[in-house]
Amino acid sequence: FNHMDRIVFAGDSVTDMESAQPVGEGLFENVGKSYVRIVENMLAAFYPEIYLRVTNSGISGNTSRDLLQRFDRDVVSLKPDWVSICIGINVEKMILSVKDNVKGVFLMTPYYMEPNAEDWMRKRMDTYGAICRELAEKYGCCFIDLQAVFNDYFQYRHSSYIAWDRIHPNQIGATVIARAFLEKCGFDYNHRPERA
Repeated sequence: FNHMDRIVFAGDSVTDMESAQPVGEGLFENVGKSYVRIVENMLAAFYPEIYLRVTNSGISGNTSRDLLQRFDRDVVSLKPDWVSICIGINVEKMILSVKDNVKGVFLMTPYYMEPNAEDWMRKRMDTYGAICRELAEKYGCCFIDLQAVFNDYFQYRHSSYIAWDRIHPNQIGATVIARAFLEKCGFDYNHRPERA
């Protein structure tokens, strides 16, 4: 990310988590309590010399169809430099509407916090994740496989540790998502800004 870049995070309840509606950003709790807040905190704490505008365009209860209906208003019209999409699989139109006008698009897979790969809902999410991977490859998006990230985590902790319903993460789960996002951004935990 470059100085003054705007990153817009689009999604549903996993992205929203009490953010201001329809678009949350700025001081206090406007950006919500999701992985978006953690990403913003980490970038500001480790890269204080780079001012970024982090915007949360997640709305709880949205399906990908709902997000598509408001995508122009809540994402495209904000003129983002970067867009992150974390919702379902019907995202191709969203990618097409921004890809030529942004520096990059992050595409996060849907997931189900279930380590048993034979669980019917988990199988469905794996299918959806494969579609997201294909779209990311087709359009040159930065692909973030959240199902794989959670699968790795569940080698050590049970899914109930981060989400009782296996979908909506608590703050630890949000941190797991934020860490996966930051890893794709080349985040350096040892970064030290040059003295002004």
